[in-house]
Amino acid sequence: MQRLSRLQYLEVHSPLTNDSSTRTFIAWELAILFATAVSNMPSYTPTQKSAIQQFTGFTHTKESVAAKQLKSHNWNIEQAVDAYFQSNNPSKDASSGTQTLNKLFDTYRDNPKDEPDKIGVEGSIRYLQDLGLSLEEPVVFAILTELNAPTMGELTRQGFIDGWKRLRASTLTEQRSTLPSLRSSLPSTPQGLFRQTYKHTFRLALTTGQRSLPLETALEYWRLLLSPPSLNWNTPSTPWLEYWIEYLTTKWKKGVSKDMWEQTGVFVAKSLEDESMGWWSEDGAWPGCLDEFVGFVREKRGDGGEGEGMEM
Repeated sequence: MQRLSRLQYLEVHSPLTNDSSTRTFIAWELAILFATAVSNMPSYTPTQKSAIQQFTGFTHTKESVAAKQLKSHNWNIEQAVDAYFQSNNPSKDASSGTQTLNKLFDTYRDNPKDEPDKIGVEGSIRYLQDLGLSLEEPVVFAILTELNAPTMGELTRQGFIDGWKRLRASTLTEQRSTLPSLRSSLPSTPQGLFRQTYKHTFRLALTTGQRSLPLETALEYWRLLLSPPSLNWNTPSTPWLEYWIEYLTTKWKKGVSKDMWEQTGVFVAKSLEDESMGWWSEDGAWPGCLDEFVGFVREKRGDGGEGEGMEM
């Protein structure tokens, strides 16, 4: 910075600034300084860039602060966000926030006497509507994931308080203000908020006693989570979601296990990174339905090539 200031001073005050050689000298000096600055800028992997974007969305901090916090927590987004809020949230404010959240939670309980720490179906619907949400919005799943909801129609006191404290939102107004950030992060973070939301949605979708989802139910959730305004599972030459639905309804016709659901999420992220499926390997530990789906897609695209091995 000191060197650059001298150059600026020279350019403004020197009687030689009209001399072409001096202007050339200044231009070269500035070019060297710029190249040095660029070479010293940290480089991040796509996953790390996604984590930085998600961190700044949650905390409204600078990217440099996000990167520093994430590095110190081995790029674990949840740990980094928790640590940031804890270090920037005095105990007095935390206590006040907890009291406010408890009072807010209490207003939505369906059965305060018998279930004092639970919001049921009716209360959950009222609460989401008071947030200004449509129940068909994908961001609803992100909210329920942040609050660690056990099912679609239930919120627990502990999950409610911990989730909103992590997002630093104690009142309905503050909670509404987090929605734009969550909406923008959901489709842009395949390895961040979307991945967490996608995995938790399987748990949300299960009914009591179920271990797998009926195919029709899973298809509806995939349609919501894998198309705009959520993550868009399409690439320039492949309508992945359309092919996936066609394959399942014509070739699969079985239920969807937790492993199949989660591995499909991994497949989605990989296919968005490289639609040619150069990462695919028949020796990989993929569910059989995804092995068959790869062949289905290749037949549809007319490519039939074999991908290179991928480490799982």
